[in-house]
Amino acid sequence: MKQLVMQGIRKSFSGVPALRGVDFTVNGGEVHALLGANGAGKSTLMKILSGAYEQDEGTITIDGQPVAIGSPGDAKRLGIHCVYQEVDTALVPYLSVAENVMLDRISAKGGHWLVNWAKLEEQAKETLARLGADIPVKKKAGELTLAEKQLVLIARLLTEEAKYVIFDEPTAPLSHEETEKLFRVINQLKADGIGIVFISHRLPEVFRLCDAITVMRDGERIWTKRTVESSPEDVVQAMLGKVFAEEYPKADVTIGEVRLRVEGLSRGKEVKNVSFEARSGEIVAVVGLVGAGKTELSRLLFGADRAEAGSVKVDGKLLKLAEPADAIAGGIALVPEERRKQGILVDESVQQNLSLPILKFISRLGIVSKTKETNNASAVIGKLGIKTSSALEKTGHLSGGNQQKVSIGKWLPTEATVYLFDEPTKGVDIGAKSDIFRIIGSLAGQGKTIVYLTCEFAEALGIADRIYVMCDGSFAAEFKRGEATQEQLLLYASGGKEERHGK
Repeated sequence: MKQLVMQGIRKSFSGVPALRGVDFTVNGGEVHALLGANGAGKSTLMKILSGAYEQDEGTITIDGQPVAIGSPGDAKRLGIHCVYQEVDTALVPYLSVAENVMLDRISAKGGHWLVNWAKLEEQAKETLARLGADIPVKKKAGELTLAEKQLVLIARLLTEEAKYVIFDEPTAPLSHEETEKLFRVINQLKADGIGIVFISHRLPEVFRLCDAITVMRDGERIWTKRTVESSPEDVVQAMLGKVFAEEYPKADVTIGEVRLRVEGLSRGKEVKNVSFEARSGEIVAVVGLVGAGKTELSRLLFGADRAEAGSVKVDGKLLKLAEPADAIAGGIALVPEERRKQGILVDESVQQNLSLPILKFISRLGIVSKTKETNNASAVIGKLGIKTSSALEKTGHLSGGNQQKVSIGKWLPTEATVYLFDEPTKGVDIGAKSDIFRIIGSLAGQGKTIVYLTCEFAEALGIADRIYVMCDGSFAAEFKRGEATQEQLLLYASGGKEERHGK
């Protein structure tokens, strides 16, 4: 039986231990879940396996033979491949879909200088067809949706002789239908004898798909069990070290006057004649499936894209949204879905990221006051419980949940009155989700207006005072708190009923 074994893996950053003698084994023909709260060390362990980091101590063996992995190239030559959650870090946006699918072969040493483009495009098309993906192979990767980018990345590994594949939150950007296709592909890889490491915060997926589960916490392996011998409750308790119950902010918040009024907002087929309102202290959810237009709506409200029709008013004032600066000046803040691409600067420090929206307030004659910048960072880090070794640590080194807190925290010192949250819990663990819900509840308690855009229907039901359902760029229904079920939301989101008017 093929087997990859990591033993006694240790890794520290600036003297702070990230991994403390971790053992991990994945067998060929097995789907093995690697779980843990953000900051548990699972990403660091997989970066060592994929060659992004080198371990300080420990060994890696494949089929009993010691191997040295000093670079991503080494990992790929050993048959170890990754499907990343942040797809944009792995794709070349100005290359075609075909070029991205076949990239490893094109760039491989000893490859042909002259490329048969027709054959390359045909191979890419055939590989995408295995995923059930109908994506034009000549289209630029930068023009694709998140779901399409993920499928292109998965198609790339199918062109290689992969022996072990790491899937890092692969279903996060996918619709239910696309997720089903992915699971069929993973099961086919498993049947072909490939070992799969599956990282996900969605426990129902884990218990449906995986053969074994390893749970990590604070840089250590807590336990490894066969899936049939475990339960979601066991996993959560092992991840957090305590029993956990999902909690949403249900504080008695006084909902005030209408603050945000949107009328007839439209842009092509993405957003069509959307009208809604949200009040001070109110959490309004916009739910829908992947491709419904939620992200496109958030970009229009933030001025990142220009609307073709419609209006946006904040506190009765009409906003002319030609660029994000106009939205910020009007009191609108956005926490985007793609946090590493649009929400934070991964190569800058936590302190610098938290200063970005308030530079003019902490600067004089174009020079930033380090004292004010340090004080601001210290206050926000403490308030949100951002886990970092230092305010000067690179933001890209933080866990996903803590990166998201930075993406939110940078807006707290501003005068924003309307907060747009686009898929704020994507790729974060249940503990970090609880922190994010608490932050949102606190903002609502301060009288801020929250627009919460999500495909997680349970979250919308738990957190929102009102819910709008979006389908094919339009609002299909409106519900007050307590009126809807997940089944009803899914029905409207999938176009299963005619428009329902709420009050």
